[in-house]
Amino acid sequence: MSRKAIGLIETKGLIPAVEATDVALKAANVTFVGMRNPGSGLASITIEGDVAAVRAATDAGAAAASRIGEVVSVQVLSRPHDELAKLMPAK
Repeated sequence: MSRKAIGLIETKGLIPAVEATDVALKAANVTFVGMRNPGSGLASITIEGDVAAVRAATDAGAAAASRIGEVVSVQVLSRPHDELAKLMPAK
């Protein structure tokens, strides 16, 4: 099974997360997987695609979000374990 890379951007607040998502999807050939609100005002978006595209998209998305709010964390998983799919929102 060919696994795609996963990118995550976590922000304080919904508006920076929406901005990050919009810019990330426009910056590279990636797919939006979902958004979660884990609490305490945090919002986390997940995208997937090939490693280079995910890296470019998360960089662009995080930069855009940081211009209007606070980015808490950015992570790219280049080869996620198959079991990690259980944590992802259903498509």
